[in-house]
Amino acid sequence: MEAIGAILLIGMQIYSYVIIIYILMSWFPNARESSFGQMLGSIVEPYLEPFRKFIPPLGMIDISPIVAIIALHFARFGVQALFFG
Repeated sequence: MEAIGAILLIGMQIYSYVIIIYILMSWFPNARESSFGQMLGSIVEPYLEPFRKFIPPLGMIDISPIVAIIALHFARFGVQALFFG
């Protein structure tokens, strides 16, 4: 059971890194339109979409990815408590 928990924790950590990379790609022109950016978008956007529905952007700044990363971090705490008690 601990192996499953460890795999989930590692997967969630990698996913948070993928979200950060996707956010940083918005700083570079046409980076999200590249094939790599579109691949990351297809992985990250389904998770970010519910957060964007409830959290409006503040001017030009979209803070929903930050909230999504914090939610993922709390989910990691839950997985850790569930599998490693």
